Amino acid sequence: MNSYLLDTHSFLWSIWQPEKLGQQALTVLEKTDNKVFVSSITFWEISLKFALGKLTLGCKPDDLLKFADEMGFVKMSLTPEEAAMFHQLPKLAHKDPFDRMLIWQAIANDLVLISKDSQFDNYSQFGLNVIW
Repeated sequence: MNSYLLDTHSFLWSIWQPEKLGQQALTVLEKTDNKVFVSSITFWEISLKFALGKLTLGCKPDDLLKFADEMGFVKMSLTPEEAAMFHQLPKLAHKDPFDRMLIWQAIANDLVLISKDSQFDNYSQFGLNVIW
């Protein structure tokens, strides 16, 4: 069994626009023996952007918890250890704090990150594996 972490856009597209997902991402999501995680960071990012009017959804952000369950995704919390050790991730070119924490969680938990964001490739030297 392989384990994966969905980036925020990957999570949202898997629910409403799966045709936007890359072929590798679709293959992972179709295989029932893969373990696919959605981080609490993703739910926080969605909720914050929704509250600020920067993201429109067809539901309330808290409804996404049910969608995650229905799709068989595993909800993953941010641990105190991950938060405390986040400073170890070099800043490089990527400045988005949500993305950087997802990168850190993927590295810390040996998860393959599912993302279209090409900037994530800069973190491969630190152990990040990304597919799209």
